[in-house]
Amino acid sequence: MFYGEHKHVIDNKGRVMIPARFREIFRERYVEKFFVTRGLDQCLFVFTEEQWKAEEKKFRDMPYTKTEARTFNRLLFSSACEVVCDKQGRILIPDYLKSYAVLQSETIIIGVSNRIEIWAKEKWTEYCELNKNRYEELAEKLASE
Repeated sequence: MFYGEHKHVIDNKGRVMIPARFREIFRERYVEKFFVTRGLDQCLFVFTEEQWKAEEKKFRDMPYTKTEARTFNRLLFSSACEVVCDKQGRILIPDYLKSYAVLQSETIIIGVSNRIEIWAKEKWTEYCELNKNRYEELAEKLASE
C-alpha cells in the first residue's frame, strides 16, 4: 500500500508534510486519522486507523505476565498519539516523538507496505549505509525460513 522514499522538512511548528502519493491512498481508502508512535531503529511508525487496530490487537494479546511484553506495550502505547492531516497535508509530531527519533529539520518518509516510517535524514542515511550490503543475505535468510 505505501512504497517509496520521500524527503520533507519539519516546519518551525513541528509539522511534516505527508507525501502526496500517500495522501492519495488515504483519500481512496477514506482514511482520516492516523496513529504515530515510537518505531524501531529510532524512527517513527505511522499507521492508518485500520492497521493500528490490527497491530493493537496483536500486541494487546501478548501475555502481560511476561516482562518483555509489558515493557514493549508500555513503550509502544504510551508514546502513541492520534493525528489528522491539516488542509495542506501536514501532521503535527509531538515533541517527545521528535526527540525520540532525533527529528530536527530534514526528514525521510518511507513507505513500508502497511505503515509509513518517519526518519531523521542522518539516521536513515546511516541505516542504509550499514545495511546496503546485506540485501541479498537477508533475502536468502528470510526466504528459507
